[in-house]
Amino acid sequence: MLALPIAHDIALQQFNTFGIPARARRYLRVEDPAQLAQLAADPALAALPRLVLGGGSNLLITHDEVDLLVLHMALAGKEIVGETPDAILVRAQAGENWHGFVQWTLEQGLGGLENLSLIPGTVGASPIQNIGAYGAETKDLFHSLTAFDFAGGTTRTMDAAACRFAYRDSIFKHEEGRQLAVLDVTFALPRAWAPNLRYAELARELEGIAEPTPRQVADAVIAVRRRKLPDPAEIGNAGSFFKNPVVSSEHCAQLLQSWPNLVHHLQPDGSEKLAAGWLIDQCGWKGKALGRAGVYPKQALVLVNNGGASGAEVLALARAIQADVQARFGVLLEPEPVMV
Repeated sequence: MLALPIAHDIALQQFNTFGIPARARRYLRVEDPAQLAQLAADPALAALPRLVLGGGSNLLITHDEVDLLVLHMALAGKEIVGETPDAILVRAQAGENWHGFVQWTLEQGLGGLENLSLIPGTVGASPIQNIGAYGAETKDLFHSLTAFDFAGGTTRTMDAAACRFAYRDSIFKHEEGRQLAVLDVTFALPRAWAPNLRYAELARELEGIAEPTPRQVADAVIAVRRRKLPDPAEIGNAGSFFKNPVVSSEHCAQLLQSWPNLVHHLQPDGSEKLAAGWLIDQCGWKGKALGRAGVYPKQALVLVNNGGASGAEVLALARAIQADVQARFGVLLEPEPVMV
């Protein structure tokens, strides 16, 4: 058996969308699941702490050196794998670019994922974060996934219940899922497609089109996102940095007494989801900078690398924003990116 091609002292700047210039002590580009099985079978390698890396679009590296075994998931391939009475099943390997996969499904004449167009990252990260935008989430179209279990050295298939999806959350972000690496994801795309235009901004973009197609909805989503969000290729960022916080109805009512324009959305359980971007904006952070890290002028929810920022600078900015929002509103913002 060939030795695993583990590289050392590898620059990670091109592998994280914040563009943080860190280095990995150990790095393995994973192009075959057999590599993970080989790693798990080697006691010395299996004992090393790991970072499973996809597109690096939900990652903040806070140290100059990452003292972990970085497993860069580069598994490639996508295909239609079956059908049910209600859906067509499509599967993509974990290393596939997410937006590219969404566009491919549209090219096959399949709707369902269009509201998630232009989200950066890889397919393998989509169930981990339960990515969502414009009224859609991964879990809505999810069928199953295959994951490698480092604890047992085996692969397993997981359905939606096993993934324990929640708002920007899944089992993979908790202790029970730390030993799992997503290998591929299968989606069930509906035969009876209907446009999801629950977001007013998206509906406005499509005004005048009586019956939009999946491609037209995708194009509208792309247009809206490009107006509001910075391209990571031009300005380093990880998209929305904070989750929209959920508070009790009582807390929300108290806030409305002082801030009648508070953006809030009633949840099925009676709680209220607040707009983190609105809270940050009210604290005066939009367009401001702390060192070389800043808040994007068009969207207060996005922290950016204005050029040469370290992960520590981005983290300091995030903590300053958290402190201000908590002091003013009594709400603790939770970061979305994984921090290492």
